[in-house]
Amino acid sequence: MAKVLDDLSEYNRKRDFTRTGEPKGAAAVGKAGKGKAGKLFLVQKHAATRLHFDFRLEWKGVLKSWAVTRGPSINPDDKRLAVRTEDHPLAYGDFEGTIPKKQYGGGTVMLWDTGWWQPLNDPDEGLREGKLKFEVHGSRMSGGWTLVRMKPRQGEKRENWLLIKEHDDAANEDGESLISNEITSVRTGRLMEEIAAGKGEQTAHVWQSSKSAAENVKAGAVAAEPPPATRAKGHSGRSPAFVKPQLATLVSDAPIGDDWLNEAKFDGYRLQVSIGKDGVTCFTRNGLDWTEKFPDIVNAFSQLDCDSALLDGEAVAASQEGSTFSALQRALKTGGQTRFYAFDLLHVDGKDLHKQPLVERKAALKTLLDTLPVHPTIRYSEHVRGNADKVFAAMCKAGQEGIIAKRADAAYKDGRTGSWLKVKCTRRQEFVIGGYSPSDKRGRAFASLLVGAHENGTFVYQGRVGTGFDEDMMADLASRFGKLARKTSPFETVPAAIARNAVWLSPQLVAEVNFAEFTDDGHIRHGAFEGLREDKEASTVTPERMETSPVAERSGRARPTRKPTSPKPTPKKSAQRETEAEGDVLGIRISSADRLLFSDPAISKIDLARYYGVVADRMLPFAAHHPASILRCPQGPEHACFYQKHAGDGFLDEIAQVPIKESDGETANYLYIEDAKGLVAAVQMGTIEFHIWGSTVDRLDAADRLVFDLDPDPSVSFDTVKIAARAVRARLSDLGLQSVAMVSGGKGIHVIVPLSRRAAWETAKAFARGLAIKISENDPDNYIATMSKAKRKGRIFIDWLRNERGSTAVAPYSVRARTGGPVATPVSWDELETLDSANGFAIPDILDRLETDDPWAEARDWKQGLTKAMLKAVDAGS
Repeated sequence: MAKVLDDLSEYNRKRDFTRTGEPKGAAAVGKAGKGKAGKLFLVQKHAATRLHFDFRLEWKGVLKSWAVTRGPSINPDDKRLAVRTEDHPLAYGDFEGTIPKKQYGGGTVMLWDTGWWQPLNDPDEGLREGKLKFEVHGSRMSGGWTLVRMKPRQGEKRENWLLIKEHDDAANEDGESLISNEITSVRTGRLMEEIAAGKGEQTAHVWQSSKSAAENVKAGAVAAEPPPATRAKGHSGRSPAFVKPQLATLVSDAPIGDDWLNEAKFDGYRLQVSIGKDGVTCFTRNGLDWTEKFPDIVNAFSQLDCDSALLDGEAVAASQEGSTFSALQRALKTGGQTRFYAFDLLHVDGKDLHKQPLVERKAALKTLLDTLPVHPTIRYSEHVRGNADKVFAAMCKAGQEGIIAKRADAAYKDGRTGSWLKVKCTRRQEFVIGGYSPSDKRGRAFASLLVGAHENGTFVYQGRVGTGFDEDMMADLASRFGKLARKTSPFETVPAAIARNAVWLSPQLVAEVNFAEFTDDGHIRHGAFEGLREDKEASTVTPERMETSPVAERSGRARPTRKPTSPKPTPKKSAQRETEAEGDVLGIRISSADRLLFSDPAISKIDLARYYGVVADRMLPFAAHHPASILRCPQGPEHACFYQKHAGDGFLDEIAQVPIKESDGETANYLYIEDAKGLVAAVQMGTIEFHIWGSTVDRLDAADRLVFDLDPDPSVSFDTVKIAARAVRARLSDLGLQSVAMVSGGKGIHVIVPLSRRAAWETAKAFARGLAIKISENDPDNYIATMSKAKRKGRIFIDWLRNERGSTAVAPYSVRARTGGPVATPVSWDELETLDSANGFAIPDILDRLETDDPWAEARDWKQGLTKAMLKAVDAGS
């Protein structure tokens, strides 16, 4: 204790505590703990003689302090001068306010960041030798940092150090973005001017370490990160898994009655936050793990007092400009601060709350959040019972997006059940970008976006969006468009005047658009771009049409016009699977090995890994060394799935990578499978389906197969599809090409032509297109060679589009992420005649078939290519 007082003597000497509100230096008994709970980190923005940032690290009962003249930079190339100052008491970590003029350090002090730090070398040795390496876990600063002492010049008395950011995920070339974007107090949300003027001081109560957490919360104390002695207990329970979220149905009017809880409609990203022994995980509405994108939310929830929990809510931007979607986009891009509004609690301490009424779940949620110190990052979503029309009017008047009305007595069910309704002040929807109109203005990459949505298997054009872009947005979009360019329109139809000069794109990007209304022909009017929705898969975006206004009944219950959907039952796991948490297949560790992926037959994750390990001998001769696109379903096929073709960080070494130059001239790493271990490693990462290029990594521009995917209209019988397969086979045979058949595991048949690797993709594509057109022209009543869903009624689409560089088709023996786990199965032509469907083979059937002859064995030895005569025969040129 005497040593601590000695350390603080210089601090006390410089201050007159009868005039300044700063805390007097005193010993901090019992606060210098070990590990996460004992090392406080904070940064105070200090407008004294000159503006600077005071960087402080708790060590041995005091705050070791440096004045960083220009503030911290997150660019590792920047080396910021940090002048060592006197040690400060731990209580200084609660100080925010003004120091009177003519007093030491006179000026305004803002608590700009707070959290905890972890030394990476011995702090005593580091301070002594002049190099201190550490990680910080704050609301704004994060990752690795280093303080390096500079060699003093002759006669120099002050101790100069450099504060340097390490190269990691928290680094950014725009080093200034952190301090330029974050200009409010992390504790009270105030600007420097507001702190100087004394505004909002009534909310800035100091956290008292002598009081319990509950007493501090009751007193209104505020701290972005509680002092070490009051931090929450560890999360020892099993981390809850992601669940499919409940969604709201769009309606025209607010419902009437007290049976509805009315909340604000937030303008951000839907998130589920899972808390448990695995830490804090943030899931998007599609089940993607976006934890790294929301460090503020993760750090704040790490203090929640529970063993485990699963919360539902919305992430928004914590900005003085308001929590708009575009502000959230900027925050995620630049590392700006985010905020989480919690509106539901699905699990807590091992208890499933799904079936409880909403009003009870929200009460439990409020009780749970009250265990947190009042925190600017985590907010409870308040509601008003009844009076939905008044709440809605107030929201619109305040410039908000609208309300979500929820049945107070309803259980939580995935999908749109009618018990959650959304009423919007303005029209906002997601649309998929399918092209753009070029601009003739200098410096503008495009004039407008062409957008649409998926409906009944067709990509429907829904209009243009020409405003809402700043220079950065336009540049970002232009860079993405280069990788998505295509020659043909992805839309069903587009007005001729617009299509004439359009540049077409593969429909993969989802845009959030604000617009006035739909025109009579279904096109948006006065659309403004708000940002990209990277949390949503393009294939899931469908037209969001207004439901008929709910009818008010005496009970207050609104009747949505859409038929409620029921959640799919979750199959029970066997006792064996319940106890099998992980296992090995071909030396690859399979986590969550007992996770049930399919029922009838029951297939677990480790079952799937074993299947691919066994079937590899049959599968790899056709699928190995081909760039692949994998369908990953981390929580199983009944949850969110997504395609991935680029190899990313964290991929297992058994999954191979190859750099491929893309159409925009840039190079990206693509994934491919070399051997059985690669297949198993992909399953460990949640893969179910494998889709492959028609060329190998060593000869990307030479096709080694053609694929004709016979895709029938739902009204077409499988017997008719088999007739079509024989017709394609016969036409190919007439031209001198042998082919094999594969039932797709869906509803169609693939007729595949193995090729010697000589044909360029342009030639292969021209031949495939020509043959498909020839067949459809000879029998237009039964076949079509265009993607048009409208024209496909009663016909079979001969899909030749898989025969170009970069296009993929499902790999032989790949399991499909569909009910029952059907398998894309190679069959002989004779066997095809005996089949009743294209999805009749499951994993047990394939394992049995491995004991019989390979139906494609002879195809491995075929040597055939495309000749000029063949091209001429289908009018494809040479």
